Amino acid sequence: MLELSTRLVSLWLALSVVPCLPNSPQACHLAQPQSNQPESARLGSLNQPTTLQTVTCVQSNIVLLTQAFRKKFVIPDFPTFASHIDELYESAKKLDEGQVADYIPQLAKFNPDLWAVSLCTVDGQRHTVGDTKVPFCLQSCVKPLKYAIAVHDHGTDYVHSFIGKEPSGLRFNKLFLDEEDKPHNPMVNAGAIVCTSLIKQGASNAEKFDYVMDFLNKMAGNEYVGFSNATFQSERESGDRNFAIGYYLKEKKCFPEGTDMTSILDFYFQLCSIEVTCESASVMAATLANGGFCPITGERVLSPESVRDTLSLMHSCGMYDFSGQFAFHVGLPAKSGVAGGILLVVPNVMGIMCWSPPLDKLGNSVRGIQFCTDLVELFNFHNYDNLRHFAKKHDPRREGGDQRVKSVINLLFAAYTGDVSALRRFALSSIDMEQRDYDSRTALHVAAAEGHGEVVRFLLEACKVNPVPKDRWGNTPMEEALHFGHHDVVTILKDFHEKYNPIASDTNAKESAEKNLDGLL
Repeated sequence: MLELSTRLVSLWLALSVVPCLPNSPQACHLAQPQSNQPESARLGSLNQPTTLQTVTCVQSNIVLLTQAFRKKFVIPDFPTFASHIDELYESAKKLDEGQVADYIPQLAKFNPDLWAVSLCTVDGQRHTVGDTKVPFCLQSCVKPLKYAIAVHDHGTDYVHSFIGKEPSGLRFNKLFLDEEDKPHNPMVNAGAIVCTSLIKQGASNAEKFDYVMDFLNKMAGNEYVGFSNATFQSERESGDRNFAIGYYLKEKKCFPEGTDMTSILDFYFQLCSIEVTCESASVMAATLANGGFCPITGERVLSPESVRDTLSLMHSCGMYDFSGQFAFHVGLPAKSGVAGGILLVVPNVMGIMCWSPPLDKLGNSVRGIQFCTDLVELFNFHNYDNLRHFAKKHDPRREGGDQRVKSVINLLFAAYTGDVSALRRFALSSIDMEQRDYDSRTALHVAAAEGHGEVVRFLLEACKVNPVPKDRWGNTPMEEALHFGHHDVVTILKDFHEKYNPIASDTNAKESAEKNLDGLL
């Protein structure tokens, strides 16, 4: 029993370092041992009835805990990553441009100072900052979610026999169809209304609504998903444009046969009025990032096909008339809504929900756009960032220590074998060519000891490394070359030793080194 208790203590300690939100299903309310009790008393307290609660908690989070013990999280250094998110949040918070949407009366009531960011990784790590517990309506952010449900139920071919896949290049609420008399895509109002008609055909609106709410609850890991009746009534009363679109779609026979258009519009307004918080919506985004599996419950909610197609359309059509620019600058699938939300997906990494009511002239959250742009400038999350050679950006998916070790090994091995081509690649990737191993030996030490004159010249001329570094025994590269009788290398090192200026780390010296490197490469 003592062995079991010891293991439970270890599990309790692991739980204490797993980033999760207090009210989420992951948050295990364990009986915390008092710090002033002796160790034996604390172990004994786990043998009480609370032990069963602990075991139950561990069983329901075994995948998360296994990853915690193995240090296999998708973002290994999560506290550092979270601190960067906080900095980006504070930077965007300073913006005071934009106007709160007022064409739906309920939306106009939101305080423009509200600003929140929540994220959830595909393995359940959580971070929130700002007004993340304030409920708001999904509005257009529900469009990719109901499209995913429709494709999950009916398949891609059936859904796209009614709706196109192309960006429209027009305002989201335009009365306009493509050349086949279909809505351009499911992210504009016309396409979203038709998509709504494909869900649970033949059922009543009450049954349909419960069906979608069940899906969204599963996507959110059973966190908050509600409904704003006031917003629904407000949508209905101010929905003339959507009624016009509905009648136009009906006239063009865009709906499945037997569809009641006015009933579908009611259902459409209901879905737009579904409420979430930033915290629950970030889990929905993470479910999309995780291929349809909810990272909180581990339950498969959506098919891989539906997730793939949803992310593709979010990438090309999700940000209204800003979709092209967003795809160019941010390069990630996203969907915005007039309530101020931006549902952002980093595939295979995390889901993020940003929320701030003030909108720009295209209907996107001003602070949300700034946050997403800054996020991709800092981290290599853009779809087309090269993960190996974009050295100026951080990659939070890498284990910092492991990467440094591999980098030093690769650099010194290339110097040992005389592989100038590999060293060129490292230099072009902005790797520190003066990195040292545990004996403080540099690539120059190794190349000099092996007599690789070409490598020595490359490191000195192209990379501008220090020609006189000392290892743990006080030896310089020149002393290594002398010891092993490589006199040609000694000559090269002597020449550079005379020219070397130890204050070569200023900006001008770095620019000179870069130009020299470009010339030699």
